[in-house]
Amino acid sequence: MAAVAPRPQHRARRFPVATVPVLVRAAVALGALAVLALWWQGTGAVTGAAGWLTGAGRITGLLAGYAAPVLLLLMARLPFLEREVGADRLARWHAFGGRYLVALVTVHVLTVVWGYALTDGQGVLGEGVEIVFHYPEMLKAALGTLLLLGTGAASARAARRRLSYEAWYFLHLATYLAVALAFGHQLATGADLGVGTPGRAAWYVLYLGTAAALGWYRLALPWLRDRRHRLVVAEVRPEGPGVVSLFLTGRRLDRLRAEPGQFFRLQFQAPGLRWAANPYSLSAPPHPGHLRFTVKDLGPHSAAVAALRPGTRVRAEGPYGAFTGRLHRRPKVLLLGAGVGITPLRALFETLPGEVTLVQRARGPEELLFTRELALIAARRNATVHALTGSRAEVGELGAALGRLVPDLAEHEVYLCGPEAMAAEAVRALRAAGVRADRIHHESFAF
Repeated sequence: MAAVAPRPQHRARRFPVATVPVLVRAAVALGALAVLALWWQGTGAVTGAAGWLTGAGRITGLLAGYAAPVLLLLMARLPFLEREVGADRLARWHAFGGRYLVALVTVHVLTVVWGYALTDGQGVLGEGVEIVFHYPEMLKAALGTLLLLGTGAASARAARRRLSYEAWYFLHLATYLAVALAFGHQLATGADLGVGTPGRAAWYVLYLGTAAALGWYRLALPWLRDRRHRLVVAEVRPEGPGVVSLFLTGRRLDRLRAEPGQFFRLQFQAPGLRWAANPYSLSAPPHPGHLRFTVKDLGPHSAAVAALRPGTRVRAEGPYGAFTGRLHRRPKVLLLGAGVGITPLRALFETLPGEVTLVQRARGPEELLFTRELALIAARRNATVHALTGSRAEVGELGAALGRLVPDLAEHEVYLCGPEAMAAEAVRALRAAGVRADRIHHESFAF
């Protein structure tokens, strides 16, 4: 497994770095405006408190019904979005939009029940029971709402810190069921959808198209690729305390078209591991004969990976991510990483053109990864490697420390990967040092 992969030629981007994210956000906003237009077209005069409350409930219900499939599409592993926007940014959009979806659903439920209660002249609780048990499709919608709100509560920062990635992953599968349960309610009681109009057809296209995209890119395509490539564990190599490199072999790996900096979701066919697909970055350029991933013990799943035996079957989804050489624009590049975040940077360090400097942040020398490999790569390609070790008190302000190691820091393009707190500190330090925001490419391991 010591063979060096040939240096890949990075495919040119079709669009400038910022173009596609802007266009995607604009398309989502235009869709929301179209949804509001449906309500406006189908609503007459709004009078009285009951009318205003019911109107607010219908608007928020329509927007929630639109947001749900859009959020699922963001995480459907659509190749164009994964390549041009990046999995990390899509995940942030999904999390941001998820909070709005929970708020919209909450307001929708409260205002509709309250407005109907005023119209019918009865209490809010009684009206709520009446709606759930006697309106068509409402019992399923209530179950879907509870699932959605429960997932939203578990996704709050305080709760998420107490969840393993596996628990969080399986919990989020419930959102698919929640959206499916709510869709029937929208068709049965959503007067604003417009019976027999192009508007209703558009809702069908949105929901059925989302279901088709999820079925193909999340289920069918990974299964077909698994049948084609037949990945197996070839070697598990210790790299440091709690860190191992995993070498996978298979058939026709070049057809995966993986690039340095990308990641795969790996599902190991071993006891305790076969039901979760966890994300792991390539820690070396993809080779026609094998793929290398480096895994740090951060939980039960990653800890069990170290005990895998050669020959274990692996199902892989990917490659995913836009954290690649296609972002490269400047002749000078800084790769800044900490912890397991060094893994995609190690692959990029070997392949990015230009004047490349790699800085690895660690609390002590024993936590540094790939020390010998990085030194050999640096010597071979005349690049620079720095180890920034010590506590925060010892290292001092990160921007000043980076300025000492990289004097012309503001002239660099930066690839950044590491723990959430370190990455946030690094972005602030880089911006203060004069690095433009569009030159800072960030990959996050937060979920």
